[in-house]
Amino acid sequence: MLMIKRFPAMTIRHFKIKSPNTPTFFTNRALCHLKLKQWEQAIQDCRHALDMDRSLVKGHFFLGQALVELGYYDESIASLKRAYDLAKEQRMNFGDDIASALRSAKKKRWNVIEEKRIQQEIALQTYLNRLISEELQRQQEMVRQMYKDTDCTEELKNIEQEHKIHLVEVNALFSLLDERRKKRDVPDYLCGRISFELMKEPVITPSGITYDRKDVVEHLHRVGHFDPVTRTFLTEENLIPNLAMKEVIDAFLEENPWGEDY
Repeated sequence: MLMIKRFPAMTIRHFKIKSPNTPTFFTNRALCHLKLKQWEQAIQDCRHALDMDRSLVKGHFFLGQALVELGYYDESIASLKRAYDLAKEQRMNFGDDIASALRSAKKKRWNVIEEKRIQQEIALQTYLNRLISEELQRQQEMVRQMYKDTDCTEELKNIEQEHKIHLVEVNALFSLLDERRKKRDVPDYLCGRISFELMKEPVITPSGITYDRKDVVEHLHRVGHFDPVTRTFLTEENLIPNLAMKEVIDAFLEENPWGEDY
C-alpha cells in the first residue's frame, strides 16, 4: 500500500506485468489510477473487481470517488453509500474516509442542482424584462400611428411611465429571491452521520455522538448493538434526544425552508 501511495505510476506498470485473478489486484490498481487522476481507468478496474466480488468495499469506494470526478453524481452517491453500508456490515474501519467522500458527492450534486436553478431564475427575469420592453415599443408605435402628425409626447410618456412601473415591480419580485439565488448549503453538523441528510430527530449517544434516531435505530437492529463511530456498546435505551441540536435544526429550517428538500 505504501508503494501505491508513493509510486502510483510504477505500481500500475507492476500490475500490468502480472495476470491477476483476484479482485484486490484491480482495486489496488484502481487506487493508483485515482492518485494519477485517471478516472476512466479507475472506473474500469473497479467494475472489473466488482464483477468478481460485489461485496468488495474498496471496489465501491474507489468507484464512487472516480465517478464523482466525472460528474456522475447519482452513480457516485449510490456506490459510496454501498461502500459505507458494506463497511458497516463487515465491521471494517475506514474512519471518516467513506463518509466524507459521500458527503462531498452529495454536496457537489446539490451545487449542480442549485446552479441550474439560479440560471433558470436569471433567464426568467431576463425574459420578462425583454417582454415588457418589447410591449413598450409596440404600444408606443401604435400611439404614433394613431396620432400621426399630431403631437403625442404626453401619451408616449404615460406609456413609458406605466412600463417602468411594471419593470420595477417585476425586478422587485426577483430581488426577493436574491437570498435564494445564493448557493444554498446545509452545514455538515446538521446532517446525520449515517444517512448524511438533514436530521429530523437528533439523538445523542453516551459517546457524545449525535445521530438521526431512525438511522441509528436501524443500525442497532440490522448491524449490531454498538455505536457506528466509536463502536462502543449501545442500545436504543441509551439514546437521548439532543434538544439543543433540534432547536438549531428547527431555526435553520425556519430561515431556510428549502432545507427540507436537501
